[in-house]
Amino acid sequence: MIYRQLSEVALGLVKKYPVLTVIGPRQSGKTTLCRNIFPNLSYTNLEELDVREFARQDPKAFLGQYPEGCIIDEIQRVPELTSYIQVLVDEKKQNGMFVLTGSQNFSIREALGQSLAGRTAIIHQLPFSLEEVRTLSKGSNISLMYKGFYPRVFEQDLNPTQFYQDYLATYVERDLRQLSLVKEVSQFQTFVKLCAGRVGNSINFEKMGNDVGVSQPTAKEWFSLLEASYIVFKLPPYFANIRKRLVKTPKLYFYDVGLACYLLGIESEKHLEAHPLRGALFENMVVAEALKKVANSGKTTQLHYYRDSDGNEIDLLWPVVNHNVPIEVKSGSTIASDYFKNFPSYRKAIRDDVYQGLVVYGGDKIQLRSDCTVTGIRDFSNQLDKIIKLT
Repeated sequence: MIYRQLSEVALGLVKKYPVLTVIGPRQSGKTTLCRNIFPNLSYTNLEELDVREFARQDPKAFLGQYPEGCIIDEIQRVPELTSYIQVLVDEKKQNGMFVLTGSQNFSIREALGQSLAGRTAIIHQLPFSLEEVRTLSKGSNISLMYKGFYPRVFEQDLNPTQFYQDYLATYVERDLRQLSLVKEVSQFQTFVKLCAGRVGNSINFEKMGNDVGVSQPTAKEWFSLLEASYIVFKLPPYFANIRKRLVKTPKLYFYDVGLACYLLGIESEKHLEAHPLRGALFENMVVAEALKKVANSGKTTQLHYYRDSDGNEIDLLWPVVNHNVPIEVKSGSTIASDYFKNFPSYRKAIRDDVYQGLVVYGGDKIQLRSDCTVTGIRDFSNQLDKIIKLT
């Protein structure tokens, strides 16, 4: 059993809130996490039809089975249950009563905002981080990208292509169709593949809609569904009060690089090795790793990227006390001089030279340079820990 880094945060929050809500993608390990660290709480799963119908038809009697609270899996199946939970926790005035999990952010957020505002802490369980799989995988960067980071791929030694095929089919069939959110399923599936082809690029909903044959509002709505289901996320641009015009469009990334590989038709590590989007997928892996570090720390750190109108770009900015640590991502395994070329223009434009930069590349050597540190992705988490200590 792999120890999940979010455990410490979760155990701390149940001492302060009557309800803890754990949100994240399907198959990311939410249920395993909760049942392992809260073994004394009863457990029920709203994916089971009879349990779900009981909760809908007689919520008071359903919750009456658990006078001391419980873990309720997939709360988005019966979001109205949160109103009855509110009454119970207000009466009991006891922390750590209920632990809720969910995989559809758009349903859960609305329910929590209406019923449990101020009564629940919300944390995000994402797929494995590199630090969490360190003992499971000694493979190359290519192997990590191809496999992705969903727990079952590692724990059951599953074929990644088969796993992601089933994962996507389940997502479309069980989540979207049951909610009647997508009518043109085939076009939507094409749209998801299109998103994979634009990993690391600025988002243009008009062009994406045209490429699929749907309107811009539809493309935007579909993207929002993918965001709410923890398939994709936006990395917003950095804004500063400077004269030089900055790009204002967010960039697109997948929460799991293995799913992006599958959607691109990559069916082997050898295929990925020669793929034209290998560099973009490596960048996706690094940016997602930074996002996991934020989530696993229980923080609300807002990550950004920087790009100006001349094309000068910094892949990732990590905020530290009114400044940013600039982070560049390079997939090559040999350190080259052009890895550092964008730092000077960024510092000149932003006038921010307080912290050293960081270059994450495809090799495994660590170099301490005068203005930056060069590191491989397997040491990236350690470098982020050093940055976090500066906050």
